[in-house]
This record gives sequence, structure tokens and C-alpha cells, in this order.
Amino acid sequence: MENRTHLTRAPTQWQFPRTGLILLSSVALLLVSLLVSLSSGYLNLSLETTALAVWHGLSGHALEGNEAIVWNMRLPRALFGALVGASLAVAGTALQGLFRNPLADPYLTGAASGAALGATLAIFATGGAAGGFAASFFQAGIGSSLIPIFAFVGAVGAVLLTLLFARLSRGGPNSLILAGVVVGSLLGAVTTFVQLHDADRMKAAFSWALGSLSLAGWSELRAVLPFAVLGFAGLLSLARALDALQLGDDTASSLGLKLPRIKLALVGLAALLTASSVSYAGLIGFVGLVAPHLCRLLIGPSHRLLLPMSALGGATLLVLSDWLSKVVTSPQEQPVGLITTLIGAPFFLWLMARGKR
Repeated sequence: MENRTHLTRAPTQWQFPRTGLILLSSVALLLVSLLVSLSSGYLNLSLETTALAVWHGLSGHALEGNEAIVWNMRLPRALFGALVGASLAVAGTALQGLFRNPLADPYLTGAASGAALGATLAIFATGGAAGGFAASFFQAGIGSSLIPIFAFVGAVGAVLLTLLFARLSRGGPNSLILAGVVVGSLLGAVTTFVQLHDADRMKAAFSWALGSLSLAGWSELRAVLPFAVLGFAGLLSLARALDALQLGDDTASSLGLKLPRIKLALVGLAALLTASSVSYAGLIGFVGLVAPHLCRLLIGPSHRLLLPMSALGGATLLVLSDWLSKVVTSPQEQPVGLITTLIGAPFFLWLMARGKR
């Protein structure tokens, strides 16, 4: 017995320093990514100037010139990007665990299509500003403030519709996936139909759909933060349930888990994270697919560690993607959703090829 106990504890003693090192390295990488992103833009600043600007802002000093630009414009944008990236990655991790499918992503439940329809209706109903994504919808006055609200309502409504269809179908575990595809296609068609009625506003709606962090400020960060905290905390409390689900529904049920409630909670919390993110940032693809999978390769399948690791990975991925969107064709910015797609699509193909081996 003593030998067995020693053998079961030895891997834990060996793994803990490695796991802690990976997590600390991930935090350090995120901080470096934030600093690099803060120093880049229309006017490039040194890392020293950027770090001093953040320090002076935290210390309450009066900020002028470049320091004011860093604190008032670049810092909220970078933090907002990190929060959105973390939200999408954590939502993707939860859905991949729920469906035991590494190809599941946060938009599986139709949230993206619902948000796109809601944003389009807000733009068309209130006369949202047209133009490229740099002339973001946030500049459209009172009407533009309704866009994230409409997008959030649309995303939540789409998820509820998906759950309803899945319940009515009474199919197997894939019924929710199929219902999400149907709802997404249906709402996508409605969105296209609405957009075709006004070419100018269609341009604004299309700009929103490309995804952008360009005009995110402290108010957007404060708006998304409560939903992110609630979603993170809720999913982290279900980490053990996610681990049990990897053994199969029958085994999870035999462990005393109430699967219908747990699955509904997982879908609801993932949808909350997704809806709150896309309602302000637009549609940013592949973050919720790439980050969880890479983190799983690094840290293993335990969701108690995988969820926070995915949050760090998703935050870093989107911050770096936003940095690339600013520097690739500087001084003109590119939509961050375009950058994440260029990164994520090849990874998705690699993931599919790897699964066939």
C-alpha cells in the first residue's frame, strides 16, 4: 500500500512545478504582449515610455502628451482585447469539454449570428454611421450606443432559440450542434436580407461584423467586465463536472451529477461570455478554437487548470492579433477579426489533418 501511495503522489510532485512554470510563463507573455501593443500605433513609443505612462497613470499623476495617449486610448483598448480574448477562449474550452469535441467553438450555439442580426437591426433602425471599421459604429451618437445592446439581446435570443430547437428534436448529444447550425444559417439569411435594403448602412454593418477593438475605451471595458467575471467564476465552479463529462454521460451520472442542469449551465455561461464579447467587439473568429486546443496540449485536460490557462492564452492571442492589425499595414489598421482568421484558419486545417492520423 505504501508503495502504491508513493507512486500516485510522485507524478503530482513532479507535475506541480512544471504546471506552475507554464502558468507563470503565460502571465509573463501576456504582460509583454500588452506592453508591446501599448507601444505600437500611429505613433510608436519606446517600451520605457509606455511603461512609465502606465505607472504614472496608476500612481495618479497628471498625464500629458504621449502618456495621456497610452493611458486614455491604448490601455483600455488592450485590456478590453485581453478580456474579450479570454472570454471567447474560456467559452470555447467549456463547449469543447461539454461536447468532447476539440472543434467546438463559442459560436456553436448561434450567438454570433444572433449578435450580427441585432447589430444590423440597430444600425438600420437608428441610422448608424457607415464607413470603414476605423470609423466604428461607436461614433454614431445615441444610435450607436444601442448597437451593443441589440447585439447582446440578439446573441442571447439566438442561444435560447438553439436550446429550444435542440429540446424539441430530442436527439442525441449532437442535437445542440445541429440546432446551432440551423439557427445560425437562418439568422444569417435574415441579416443578409436586411442589409441588402441599404448599401451605405450595409457597409457599417459589415464593418461591425469584421471585428474591431479600435475605439474600445474604459466604458466598454466596464460594460463587459461583470459578464466576464460571472462567466469565468461560473465555469470554474463547474470544472470538476467538465472533467467528469470526459468519461461519458453514463459515468458522469453514476458520480451523482445532474447532467441536464449542468449542461444547461455550461451552455448558458459560455453563451453569456460570447454574447457580451461580440456585442462590443464584433465577430472575432478562431480565438475560442485555437487557444483552448493549444493550452490543452501544454497543460493537460484538467479543467481546473485548463480554464484559467485558456483565459491567459486567449487574452494573449487577441492582444497580439490586435497589435498585428495595427502594424501590418501601418498607419492604416486592419480588422482584428481578419487577423485572427488568417491565424486560425491554417491552425484549423492542421487540427483536422491531425485528427485523421
